[in-house]
Amino acid sequence: MFVVVGVTGGIAAYKAVQLVRLLVQEGHEVHVVPTDDALRFVGLPTWEAISRNPVTTSVHDDVPKVRHVALGQAADLVIVAPATANTLAKMAAGLADDLLGTTLLATTAPVVVAPAMHTEMWRHKATVANLTTLRARGVHVIGPEDGELTGGDRGPGRMSEPDAILGAAYGALAAGDLAGLRVVVSAGGTREPIDPVRYLGNRSSGRQGVAVALAAAGRGADVLLVAANIDSGVLAAASAHPRVRIATVTTTAQLQAAMEDAAPERDVVVMAAAVADYRVADVADRKLTKEDAAGPGRTLELVENPDILAGLVAARRDGQTVVGFAAETPDEGETLVDRGRRKRARKGVDLLAVNEVGWGIGFERDDNALVVIDAADRIAAEAHGTKREVAEALWDAILAARGS
Repeated sequence: MFVVVGVTGGIAAYKAVQLVRLLVQEGHEVHVVPTDDALRFVGLPTWEAISRNPVTTSVHDDVPKVRHVALGQAADLVIVAPATANTLAKMAAGLADDLLGTTLLATTAPVVVAPAMHTEMWRHKATVANLTTLRARGVHVIGPEDGELTGGDRGPGRMSEPDAILGAAYGALAAGDLAGLRVVVSAGGTREPIDPVRYLGNRSSGRQGVAVALAAAGRGADVLLVAANIDSGVLAAASAHPRVRIATVTTTAQLQAAMEDAAPERDVVVMAAAVADYRVADVADRKLTKEDAAGPGRTLELVENPDILAGLVAARRDGQTVVGFAAETPDEGETLVDRGRRKRARKGVDLLAVNEVGWGIGFERDDNALVVIDAADRIAAEAHGTKREVAEALWDAILAARGS
């Protein structure tokens, strides 16, 4: 899971070090975003050493990667600990005068804040009003606790302990609009062996399917991700998410078996994997060489693979939603939607997400554009942006189709 931890300028910043350590120990990818004031309490080298990631405070760093919004877009969870009175006020007003502010405005992930301040500041009408605003927007608040404060004062305002904040964060993840939903998502591209060295495959990196799985998990679903030949770097965030389980497959037959085994127990089935339409009739036991060939060329006999998506639709149980993906290269005079509607009718899915692909679009990129077609052949959604943003829009369409 990709977690952003915002640290603001209070003495309780030292306790956030343990929070980051706990998150890293549980296998999450953690990025710390301290304010300049926070660095007066705990220095940059400590945050980098504990999080195992580079740390910056400026919106002007990593400009080519658009870091000032990229962190928020990538996050599955954002925790602000400690959250000072000043930070709560800035969040309520939507101010974005530093990297933490832009990250908070750019994220759609659950946000958890752990306030820490003196009792008088905590009870001030401005702070009370700001917290009311933030809670109304869905921000989760943990604490503060009643106890000893700096300067010998006592009262409410002490930041909650790191393990309590972590528990609240997991609770926030479980409170999403997909909470309780059981989901299986296929991603990547299947490969059909020709010999021990070569295979028939496609250009799918699996990024969009993984984004669909992570978006579902981030909104509370229990997710099985069936991953076909996806690079470990692409899978890293899913591997660390507590609500994502991964099953790896290589061939279309293996993908079919995994999906058919999982589907009966799942509420939503999403077939985002790019499936090889054909396989070699006779797979060679050893590498095919030019010396073995009868002439200057070689002919491979191909046989058609089973239609996994159609099979899942045919076996669909009551209340289950089946979603397909279609990567298309429309002919001249034909729209992407027209092509998608014909495929949706052939497959019989509840929703079909269609995207245009080509030499420079669709595959092996961080962005995408989808048109989602429903069972009545209407356009249920159109989305473009990062693959995570597109995934979120797809889940909005799935919930609408399910009447949720």
